[in-house]
Amino acid sequence: MSLERVLAPLRAALPGLEDLYTDLHRHPELSFAETRTAAELARRLEADGYEVHTGIGRTGVLGVLRNGPGPKVMLRADIDALPVEEKTGLPYASTARGVDAEGRDVPVMHACGHDMHATWLSGAASLLAAGREHWSGTLMAVFQPGEEAGDGAVGMVRDGVFGPAGEPDVVLGQHVVPGPAGWVLTRPGVIMAATDALRVTLHGRGGHGSRPETTVDPAVLAASVVLKLQTIVSREISATESAVVTVGSLHVGTAHNIIADHAVLEVNIRSFDQAVREKVVAAVERIVHGEAATAGAPKPPEIERIGAFPVTENDEKANEGLTAAFVDHFGDARVMPAPLVTGSEDFSEFGRAAGVPSVFWLVGGLDAEKVIAAMTAGRFEQDIPSNHSPLFAPIPHPTLSAGVETLVVAALHRLTHPGVG
Repeated sequence: MSLERVLAPLRAALPGLEDLYTDLHRHPELSFAETRTAAELARRLEADGYEVHTGIGRTGVLGVLRNGPGPKVMLRADIDALPVEEKTGLPYASTARGVDAEGRDVPVMHACGHDMHATWLSGAASLLAAGREHWSGTLMAVFQPGEEAGDGAVGMVRDGVFGPAGEPDVVLGQHVVPGPAGWVLTRPGVIMAATDALRVTLHGRGGHGSRPETTVDPAVLAASVVLKLQTIVSREISATESAVVTVGSLHVGTAHNIIADHAVLEVNIRSFDQAVREKVVAAVERIVHGEAATAGAPKPPEIERIGAFPVTENDEKANEGLTAAFVDHFGDARVMPAPLVTGSEDFSEFGRAAGVPSVFWLVGGLDAEKVIAAMTAGRFEQDIPSNHSPLFAPIPHPTLSAGVETLVVAALHRLTHPGVG
């Protein structure tokens, strides 16, 4: 009954939440530049009676609602956008631009759905504040910047996000995915991959394109490295394990008749197991150094770690309890097992830093009829845009209500049943 009463105002709140969602979508901001977004979310928390702390980890926001004795439950949403040019054709499509970490002017879009995440949490925080007579404890609403940069969660932890209210007893979060809108997907244990991002500088000896014998050509060296890296997964990782190695960026040279003196590659590694993770990173380093030596490079390559995300791993007992709560609320037809996701998140840094259980789940956000038809036809990858696509755009309904409900269900499950999983 307490859940029904807390959720009762949701229907009337949906038009306002849709306005917030479309506004955030129309005005995306890159990692650590989310000033407008953070200000609006902080304003809403204050209006709902939260004690609000801003500027945590540069642009993060913490709302604290103390409501008597009981558990401390942290709900987290990320708020940053991506350097992607939107091609959805929506009336509220982004035309925004921003300056990326390299100082370049770039288009900006909420291509990963963080605008939906922020709206979900704002809506849930409002409902839980209005229905505080039905629960007891402390609620922490965290709007995190810089998830796409990989260090937003760590930045908030280092900047004292747990200071105002103390460490939570559990950390909860969710992500919109290209599944049928309203579906809820949970998974015990590992749910999302770890990521390691490396920038590799290969040194050659430049010269004229007509006299390659006087040079060490970094373009040829880079090509060799790219091909050799593809043997790591196929020849060094067991078929019963999983990893992905991608060279997403390769820059070499300035003109057709000039052999450059260096090449720069950016390598992305995904894995689900720490031992596999270490093995793949070591293999990348070994291959890069080996190929450079074989090519006669004048000096060793430089390998710089430019980003890392931990494995996102759910506490099994806590996940089991929340999954049961979701089934009780949504029914068996809308709650199902999540697949292993090769994408990455920094969400688990909060639970790891606090030393408490954390649970992360997925919520579908696209037209159910279209998604199911594509799945049935075996054309899901071809016909359904995924996160980070310029065409990715969750539909407002029923995605908004589903995501608000999941957060409220999860929070009340912990707030009204202290000590349960």
